[in-house]
Amino acid sequence: MASDVSELTVNYEEDGVLVVKELAKEVLTRGAWATLVFRYRQWDRARNDYGPDRYTIRRYKKWNDEYRQRSKFNISSADQARKLIAVLEKWIKEAGASGAGEQAGEDEE
Repeated sequence: MASDVSELTVNYEEDGVLVVKELAKEVLTRGAWATLVFRYRQWDRARNDYGPDRYTIRRYKKWNDEYRQRSKFNISSADQARKLIAVLEKWIKEAGASGAGEQAGEDEE
C-alpha cells in the first residue's frame, strides 16, 4: 500500500509478466479521500502483446497512513471514454445554463 498519492499505481505483475501496465495518471483530488484516473494497457496472452489503451477511475481512502482502494470504474475503450466525456460536458453545460454553479470543496464521504 502507498502512503502518498503519488505512489499509487495500477501496475500489476503476475508470474513475472506486467499484466497491467500504467501509461499515465492524473490526481483529481487529494486528502483523506483521493480520486485518480489512470490510462493503462492490459497484457493479451493470445496476442502476446498489450491491448488498446483503457482507462480507470479509482477512489482511495487513507487509513492508518496508507491509501486503500475503495472503488473503481473501468472504461474499456476510447469510444466509451468519448461517450462519457460527451455526457459530462452536456450536463455541465446544462447546469451552467440553468444557473446552478459549481460547488466548492471536496466530495463528502
